[in-house]
Amino acid sequence: MNGVLDLLVGRSYSAEEEDPALVRAMPVVLRIERATPPGRTAILEAAAAAAIAVCLDPRAEAEGEWHDEVVTWIHGRIRKISRRARGGHWEAVQALPGVTISVDGAEARALVPGLVVEAPKELSRLQISGSELPEDEPGPVPAGVPVLWLNPKVPMTAGKAAAQVGHGTMLLAPTLSAGQLETWAANDFRTAVRTPSARRWDSLLAAGAVSVRDAGFTEVAPGTTTVIAEWTGV
Repeated sequence: MNGVLDLLVGRSYSAEEEDPALVRAMPVVLRIERATPPGRTAILEAAAAAAIAVCLDPRAEAEGEWHDEVVTWIHGRIRKISRRARGGHWEAVQALPGVTISVDGAEARALVPGLVVEAPKELSRLQISGSELPEDEPGPVPAGVPVLWLNPKVPMTAGKAAAQVGHGTMLLAPTLSAGQLETWAANDFRTAVRTPSARRWDSLLAAGAVSVRDAGFTEVAPGTTTVIAEWTGV
C-alpha cells in the first residue's frame, strides 16, 4: 500500500483545540466565476477528486518533493479549508503546488497542505465565505465510480461540503486494492456526489460504510457524520 494511504487507515477526528500557529490544512480552491458560476455537484466532485489526487501524486511519495508536508499534515489532523477564486486570482493559484481537477466545466484545485499562518499571499487573499451555490439535479450515478453521499439532515455550504467530500475520498482510498486505485486514478479519481433520502442515509449508516465524522469547527456539531463513501461492487 502507498505510504500515505497507510497513514489514513483507521483515521479518526478530534475536536481538541490546537495552537493556531501550528494548525495545518489542505487548501481547496474552488473556481467560482461571477458571470458563469459552476454547478454545485460538479464542483464538489472536482474537489473530492483533487484532494485524493494530491495525496496519491508521485510527488507525495517517499523522496518526493511534497512528501514531508503531506505526511506531517496527516499525522496531525486532515483539516481542509475551502476558498473561492475567480479571474486572475484563480490563475495565480495555479502556480502553487497542487492538482487541479475539472468536472463538467467546474474546476477545483487542492494544494499541498501546510501551516495556515504561512499561507502565501496568492492564497490568503482569497475569501473563505461566499462559496454557496444552489442545489442542482445531477442525474443518475455514472457506472464505475464511487458515490459520496451527503448527509441529507445537515445543511452545508458548498465550501464546507467540498472539504467533506475531500475527506471522503481520502478515507475511501485505503480500502481499495492496488488495481482498483490504479483504475480510479486513470479516471482522474472521478466520483458522484449525491444527497440520499433520509431513509437511505440511515441504512448506509447502519451498514457501516466508510464515513466522515467532522470535528465540528465550522457549520456542524462535533462528531456529525457528513459524508458516506460507497462503491458498489468494490
